[in-house]
Amino acid sequence: MTNAYTHGHHESVLRSHRWRTAENSAGYLLPRLHPGMHLLDVGCGPGTITMDLAEVVGPEGRVTALERTADALDLARAEADARGTTNVDFVVGNVTDLDLGDDSFDVVHAHQVLQHVDDPVRALREMRRVCRAGGTVAARDSDYSAFAWFPATAGLDRWLEVYLQVARANHAEPDAGRRLLSWARDAGFTDVTAGSSTWCYASPTDRAWWGGLWADRIVESAVARQAVEGGFATPAELAEIAAGWRRWAEQEDGWFSVLHGEVLARA
Repeated sequence: MTNAYTHGHHESVLRSHRWRTAENSAGYLLPRLHPGMHLLDVGCGPGTITMDLAEVVGPEGRVTALERTADALDLARAEADARGTTNVDFVVGNVTDLDLGDDSFDVVHAHQVLQHVDDPVRALREMRRVCRAGGTVAARDSDYSAFAWFPATAGLDRWLEVYLQVARANHAEPDAGRRLLSWARDAGFTDVTAGSSTWCYASPTDRAWWGGLWADRIVESAVARQAVEGGFATPAELAEIAAGWRRWAEQEDGWFSVLHGEVLARA
């Protein structure tokens, strides 16, 4: 199993990830959390959501932050150090083969992870295994083909086409959001609450931020390298896509909505 992370950890990717909070990215889960819980955060990234969750379950509760590599985990350690968060443990691991004991956590959470996993059903089974009976397995993933924007922009149309090709070449599913309920049921969950939520970028500041980070990402991140190596786009095409993102960001009526699927599954 590859479970390749399509985006990589370029600054343009981390710029996006560090914007995420428990409120804007795990709001569907927050009502189920309370102090004293033990929570596993799968694919914690730079740790902004992780540290927010640690605050919610603390001070008695603990969060275990899990990433694929020690380098990636160091990003979350740095966030913990910066905040002075002390109730987080750090573990290197793979969600499809967790080196963690059965029934170890009250909550197992994964944000934007299953879309990058080549066997998401197996991942959910592992998440269920390490979750205590009656606990919650929570997952939220975007759904790229359901993204919507205005005005119509050829550069963004081409961006989506290229991104879908790159992600699927990694045996991943970029339209994961719509599949979460199905995957959870296939993993053996019978008590599942499914829903959705969005991020929306429509103010001048938000458009400049969102359009700028994707303009950078499509020419400088791991996505760009894979697009060229896979024969999905040339460097010149990627540069034109980046220009399209910047043109979109300059539109006074520019609007972009990111759809996410969400599931809360009872273990």
